[in-house]
Amino acid sequence: MTENLIRVILADDHALVTEGLQSLISNTHDIRVIATASDGERLLDAVERFKPDVVVTDIHMPYLTGLDVADKIRQKSAHTRIIFLTAYTDVQTIQDVMKTGAEGLLYKTDPPEQVLHAIRQVLLDQLVFPSSARKLLYKIQNESPHYEFSQREQDVLELVAQGKTNLQIAHDLQISVSTVKFHLQNIYKTLDVSNRTEAGYWYLNNQK
Repeated sequence: MTENLIRVILADDHALVTEGLQSLISNTHDIRVIATASDGERLLDAVERFKPDVVVTDIHMPYLTGLDVADKIRQKSAHTRIIFLTAYTDVQTIQDVMKTGAEGLLYKTDPPEQVLHAIRQVLLDQLVFPSSARKLLYKIQNESPHYEFSQREQDVLELVAQGKTNLQIAHDLQISVSTVKFHLQNIYKTLDVSNRTEAGYWYLNNQK
């Protein structure tokens, strides 16, 4: 039973937030909080020590922000999924989060149970973003130029949006992983994005 637990680190400079989430998670059978942190530096130390499945972190924290530590978390624990929890709902914050390649974004005004749902969803390789964030991004993207992709690029983009890895995409399309990477590079360049999270959300918000 223990090996199936989802191991989570919570990071927020407000103790009320971490304590509230800890209490909520303590009532679940499949999720366990293994550490908490009140700033970015302590979060990185905890990630390096515990290698969690999921990090739920605030964006604005002392010393290092959640945005600052995202890449460093990947370096210390490549399999760890990142969910940002924030009180900010503006377009710039949403775009900043997506540029990190995080798997999820939640607002502090959302029902607390959404955190539990998001933790489980990101471990199924699904991206978790609020509908309001999708609408804001959709509005921005509708003001952007129309993009043309080859059929193969469209196929790759669709599978990326489904949360599939390069190896899974290669298997599904019966092409090499190198070819998948080549198509992704072209897709990123065309969309002017830097990672599969941004590309996947562009597809989800623009598919007809």
